[in-house]
Amino acid sequence: MQPSVTTLTGMTDTHTQVLSAYPPPAEFAEQANATEEMYREAEADRLAFWATQANRLAWSKPFTEVLDWSEAPFAKWFADGTLNVAYNCVDRHVEAGNGDRVAIHWEGEPVGHSRSITYAELKDEVSQAANTLTDLGLVSGDRVAIYMPMVPEAIVAMLACARLGVMHSVVFAGFSASALKARIDDAQAKMVITTDGQYRRGSAVSLKIGVDEAIEGLGDASPVEHVLVVRRTGIDIPFTEGRDLWWDETVPKASTEHTPEAFDAEHPLFLLYTSGTTGKPKGIMHTSGGYLTQASYTHSVVFDIKPETDVYWCTADIGWVTGHTYIVYGPLSNGVTQVVYEGTPASPNEHRHFEVIEKYGVTIYYTAPTLVRTFMKWGREIAFEHDLSSLRLLGSVGEPINPEAWRWYRLIFGADKTPIVDTWWQTETGAAMISPLPGVTHCKPGSAMRPLPGISAKIVDDEGNDLAPGTDHGEQASGYLVLDKPWPAMLRGIWGDPERFKETYWSRFADQGWYFAGDGARYGKDGEIWILGRIDDVMNVSGHRISTAEVESALVGHSGVAEAAVVGAADEQTGQAICAFVILKSHHAETPHEQMVDELRAEVSREISPIAKPREIHVVPELPKTRSGKIMRRLLRDVAEGRELGDTSTLVDPSVFEAIRAGK
Repeated sequence: MQPSVTTLTGMTDTHTQVLSAYPPPAEFAEQANATEEMYREAEADRLAFWATQANRLAWSKPFTEVLDWSEAPFAKWFADGTLNVAYNCVDRHVEAGNGDRVAIHWEGEPVGHSRSITYAELKDEVSQAANTLTDLGLVSGDRVAIYMPMVPEAIVAMLACARLGVMHSVVFAGFSASALKARIDDAQAKMVITTDGQYRRGSAVSLKIGVDEAIEGLGDASPVEHVLVVRRTGIDIPFTEGRDLWWDETVPKASTEHTPEAFDAEHPLFLLYTSGTTGKPKGIMHTSGGYLTQASYTHSVVFDIKPETDVYWCTADIGWVTGHTYIVYGPLSNGVTQVVYEGTPASPNEHRHFEVIEKYGVTIYYTAPTLVRTFMKWGREIAFEHDLSSLRLLGSVGEPINPEAWRWYRLIFGADKTPIVDTWWQTETGAAMISPLPGVTHCKPGSAMRPLPGISAKIVDDEGNDLAPGTDHGEQASGYLVLDKPWPAMLRGIWGDPERFKETYWSRFADQGWYFAGDGARYGKDGEIWILGRIDDVMNVSGHRISTAEVESALVGHSGVAEAAVVGAADEQTGQAICAFVILKSHHAETPHEQMVDELRAEVSREISPIAKPREIHVVPELPKTRSGKIMRRLLRDVAEGRELGDTSTLVDPSVFEAIRAGK
């Protein structure tokens, strides 16, 4: 299905028009959920605007106060209202007569493993899971760790926790046992829900073994009372009698009757751990009413959701915030039909995503720039073998998308007419903050454009002064992206560490009371925002946030490493790649270079995750340090990216770079 596209010369070709801005198609704009008027409404009365969005939900007790910012930076939204998040995502759609609508088309990685679940069936399964968790002693306020691949039971488990007021802490199934252990320990999780194993590129690999290792690593201090195991692959796993339970032997036996309890809007909904610059993961805490309000509203307007007709597919994993907000809570609160895919894009071959789009008639496709660039590398011919005509909207998330990939995505997936929503947000913001509205915005490829209605953001210099609009070619100086007014889905703190919360996010512009996102940005000539990526010591690899400190800690954990410094370097495929510089202990100096590099990569994979393995590891005699002993990572980034060195005047020994380059 090769699109015929008219270029600027008027000739028919397969290359997209290179325009500076792409307006929405007239027919799309005519039926769009969001209009320009929303910006005016939000500007005129921001809190009234958010009250309107909150009232899209079903409240057990209506709220009377929208925002309490009296104890900033700890916000309270809709605080005197009560609701149940799972009821809003499941029950109310059944009660409205939409129980027969498919909630989830689940597609497993092995071809032929698939299942469609209606909202009525989802309600029954969530109720059974909630009754099971109650029977196992869980009560409101407890924590549950969920360590699972993309299977329906993972979403059921999240909703069952939400139904009971139990906080879930979803841990990406690609993380190591060591990473899981740290998260269980910090949250003091009473239960772990997992699978026997998961499929990865056609092979079944154990997941339960990692759970056992994590719990054993905590010894007598382990808070885990039960491990609930979904039988996914059928592989043999160790089983601890009395502690471990099979999902299929317990949950289906429970009653499908369950009355959800209403909780305060500020009742904690979930913890999600994200990389921190200290090496200790931060437990980001989100609450119920404000989070669900913004998740549901942004999902509706950014993706122009038509629940009766759309088939929506977000390709993220529930181990990341994108999966929480735009697979579980946003889509289900809006009653839409969605695709959930377990596997990798190239399993069993590079046609898989295109086949899934065809099979289910996907209308909205939301993915990461890394994957778009992977499709580009594979070649457009693969896409042209498939009918993608059902697609009416495309989305991008996780990192800034480069203009070339944006245009390719629009041409090959969207026949050069489909709008693209390039969304900027974070684990901490809970939901999209800066994004085009697809029926309103004239999009510039590579720009997230402007804050959504109800959101306030600005770009400032070191002193907090507003930067002026620049040009489309980047001549304008970059600055810091800040959020200068609270928003409903904002994080409510770092679990167990309020001081770290204030120091991490609010100290940089404490006098102004602004949230500092940690990203650099600049304005274009029309005032649109161009995100430039992280400016702190957190790297963004294929949309996954990984701290330099975590990787350095894993490297130094190897017996042969004396010291390590890690930086993120620009990478065409993944946005950023991890580059490590290590000093070896003397007794390992004779170890063959390739052997040492392989050992160190394996160490990082084991301690954190395979996604954190460095692209490059350079063995060097010393590292560039200031007189105070601080490693100058800025200069190491210059080396990693092949640039001229910046200012080296503060270094103890500027000549160290000759030795580093020799090591490269």
